[in-house]
Amino acid sequence: MDEIHLQSLCEELSLSFFGKPFKHSARFNKRLRTTGGRYLLKTHDIEINPKYFEEQGLEAIKGIIKHELCHYHLHLEGKGYQHRDSDFRLLLKQVDAPRFCKPLTMVKKRRLELKHSYQCITCHHIFERKKRVDVSRYVCGRCKGKLKKIQL
Repeated sequence: MDEIHLQSLCEELSLSFFGKPFKHSARFNKRLRTTGGRYLLKTHDIEINPKYFEEQGLEAIKGIIKHELCHYHLHLEGKGYQHRDSDFRLLLKQVDAPRFCKPLTMVKKRRLELKHSYQCITCHHIFERKKRVDVSRYVCGRCKGKLKKIQL
């Protein structure tokens, strides 16, 4: 899906569910990480996270667009457009828009990449670290022996 199709989908959903036109622009924003989309108060534009389309498909995007259109129409009408407002919650129920989007499965906690290994000369305990350690300044936490860098 490209931005032209996204714009036409927003306009179509706005007319069919809200009975009002969507007169501003809708676009994809690759920088969005933790949210499915957002409504910009100053420009009245809607930004959508393209990862949701790639992973969850068109139905998830329609739900996100309906959610953002609730913010859009309520803000333009001067009503409560924030998540905590009763006007917003009521409109979400009327148009069957989700209050929250499902989390992405691609976004997982990345495993710690261990790049540096050190061994105590005295007790032979191995320490693995992400960042480099100054062996002249630090000692073993178990026995206070000197450390040496090893290659695994």
